[in-house]
Amino acid sequence: MQTTIRVLTVTLFLFASAAAQAQSVWVSDQFEVMLRTGPSTNNAIERMLTSGTALEVLEADAESGYSRVRTAAGTEGWVLTRYLMDEPSAREQLASLTSRLTSATAEGSSLESQLAALNSEYDAAGRRISELEREKSALESELAEIRRTAANVLSINDQNKELRDQLASTEIEVATLEQHNRELTSQTTRYWFMTGALVLLVGMILGIWLPRIRWQRRSRYDRF
Repeated sequence: MQTTIRVLTVTLFLFASAAAQAQSVWVSDQFEVMLRTGPSTNNAIERMLTSGTALEVLEADAESGYSRVRTAAGTEGWVLTRYLMDEPSAREQLASLTSRLTSATAEGSSLESQLAALNSEYDAAGRRISELEREKSALESELAEIRRTAANVLSINDQNKELRDQLASTEIEVATLEQHNRELTSQTTRYWFMTGALVLLVGMILGIWLPRIRWQRRSRYDRF
């Protein structure tokens, strides 16, 4: 019993050591296909085709398992049909997808650059709009001030017109008063002239009449 246990223990130890020393590997996905002059391994090899090479199938021989193909360079030959696929290999597709991804990434970067440029232009347009709005507000204020000034000027013109009308009316009144004054002055002059003439006439009459009265009195006294 103990011997059996020892054997099992040694066996497990050996398996564990072997597992610890084992290394994982993968089969390479890059290989070459032989292009032959005929549909058998007895025919000569024209060239080696790497995996992923595009070929044009001209005919297929089901019995031999070979297909006659033509390369892009125009070389014709026979290859094993089982090595041919209807679509590119995973490695080629991965390379294509990687290229497309790289292109898409580049386009994304370009789009990001364009977006950044558009954002910059948008910001610049926003700043310009703000400046134009400020200029518009300033112009509106100036226009309002000009309108107020124009209204004041019109009001002043109206006032000036009224004052001119009043001045003309006053001048007419003054001219009328001056005419009346001249007429009154002329009348006063005539009045004083007439008064003076009347006084002179009365004086002359008195001058003539008074001496006669004195002479008559003397004559009356002389009779007595």
